[in-house]
Amino acid sequence: TCASHAQSEPADFKVRKATDADRNDIALLCERALGETDVDVFGRTFDVLSGVNLIAEANGALVGLLSVAIDRGELAVVLLSVYPDFQGKRVGATLLSAADRFAAKRGLGFMRVAVTNDDIPQLYFYQRHGFAIYEAAVGEIADRFGSATPGFSGIPVRDEIRLRRAVCSE
Repeated sequence: TCASHAQSEPADFKVRKATDADRNDIALLCERALGETDVDVFGRTFDVLSGVNLIAEANGALVGLLSVAIDRGELAVVLLSVYPDFQGKRVGATLLSAADRFAAKRGLGFMRVAVTNDDIPQLYFYQRHGFAIYEAAVGEIADRFGSATPGFSGIPVRDEIRLRRAVCSE
């Protein structure tokens, strides 16, 4: 969440598991956020459209997406994206809570996420929600794309920062 969206009033929305009917909206959100539906994290590629997706809806429209996968015995957050008008309104936090329940029901002990080294807002968000850095894949992003490119506030994007938190048991 950027400063202009921080500490806003909560929005009226609901979270549910995505269905096939949501596929086009999910693809559009991925296209706007990433330019594709494939996400490279944790040393592998995940296809958002093939994954488990939790969506936030307001007035019948998709306003946020959390895509997850069970990977190496943990719940991996593949993508969390919230449209700007709904950032800072507890959409991301509510999606994380739903993912926590999803993981607990499957007996998974940890949830993990990866962000790029430049993404200070995401590092802030995840740490505020109980995640702690456990690993840095130094040079992973720069190696994948051939060089470091400017990211948030001009910070060179080079590394994948990996964070984890325990899943709350039910």
